[in-house]
Amino acid sequence: MILTMPEGSPLHERTSALNKSFLWKDWSGYAAPCAYTAHSEREYFAIRSSAAMLDVSPLQKMDVRGADGARLLARVFTRDITQLGVGRVTYGALVNEEGWIVDDGTIARLGETHWRVSTSEPCAAWVGSQGRGLDVQVEDISRNLAVLAVQGPRARAICDAVTDIDLTKMRFFRVQEGQVGGVPGWVSRTGYTGDLGYELWVAADKGPALWDALMDAGAPHGLEPCGLDALDVARIEAGFVLQGVDYVSARFAPSEWHKLSPVEAGLGFTVDTEREVELLGMARIRRHLEGDRRWTFVRLLYDIPAIEALHDRIGLPPHFAPQACRETVPLFAPGGKQVGRVTSSTWSPTTKGQLALGSVQKGFGEPGAKLQVEYTVRGERHKIPCVVQEKPFFTPKRTRRTPGLRRSK
Repeated sequence: MILTMPEGSPLHERTSALNKSFLWKDWSGYAAPCAYTAHSEREYFAIRSSAAMLDVSPLQKMDVRGADGARLLARVFTRDITQLGVGRVTYGALVNEEGWIVDDGTIARLGETHWRVSTSEPCAAWVGSQGRGLDVQVEDISRNLAVLAVQGPRARAICDAVTDIDLTKMRFFRVQEGQVGGVPGWVSRTGYTGDLGYELWVAADKGPALWDALMDAGAPHGLEPCGLDALDVARIEAGFVLQGVDYVSARFAPSEWHKLSPVEAGLGFTVDTEREVELLGMARIRRHLEGDRRWTFVRLLYDIPAIEALHDRIGLPPHFAPQACRETVPLFAPGGKQVGRVTSSTWSPTTKGQLALGSVQKGFGEPGAKLQVEYTVRGERHKIPCVVQEKPFFTPKRTRRTPGLRRSK
């Protein structure tokens, strides 16, 4: 077996100098900070109250070019990319021939015959293999670009200081080319926190200078460098799934049982059913959209008084800290039968609730459904009530609002 060590991203010189916790995660072969100090609370509150900056350069990136680029992407992506206009970004899932989810991510249309795809894992070779006979070229550009995400209420003011793009008029899920940190680049109004945010894309060797420019511009606004631990809490609050945690890519699934369709993984809303180009595995995906499926994605809210009562009986105070858990935990029907599993959970300082994402068997995932979740205290397993939620836990209006656009009367 050959073991490889994670390498530094284009921003590693900056992130490593600030990482006082010495805590790192392997993100697609890159060393990514977990938190910059002993705990991620400061970084989390920056996301929600001022602004936080994350090095998201480890995102896997590919450029798709050619007259048939939209046809290829519509074939493998749940969104109908043939309808995506220049300057727009969309989010969805990549699927294989059987309709199982391979990865999720974004596609930006940068020109008439130019698209940029970002995913969690390397997918360029697989996407390219689906384009035989088409006029299309797929290139993995993951190492070519540095990407910084600035997220939070002050994100617009901070990013506006380093680009000539008018961000007051940039709508949600748009992308535009311009000067970024004094060099050519792109700004997209996207992110993974559920908050107001932008992602800034420049050539890899220009990344450190962009980092410095953003830190200078962000100083009056309380900008904080941010790691993956705080991001994990924010994305659960927003109800965003994570590949490898909330679902397993069909490419790496150890068994058929582990494979999910986009519908079962909570991404059914991204499936465009009326489309010019047939989506891979569409027969299975349609059946799942119609209800004939094994699993239902759920958002869960735990019963806090029940947690407090449990700790009171044991003689321990409850402990709530904004730190996400990625351990799989059983979910039960009120009668005691196991009907699913929690895949991600966290305490939310903003909503003041214990939140979770998970999957349950058909018939147990309707909004308002009452379930029980395994809850361990002092090494002993207990069950506490939880309720299926209809909507994401945190969706501030600022995420989508564009102040520079006037509404027509």
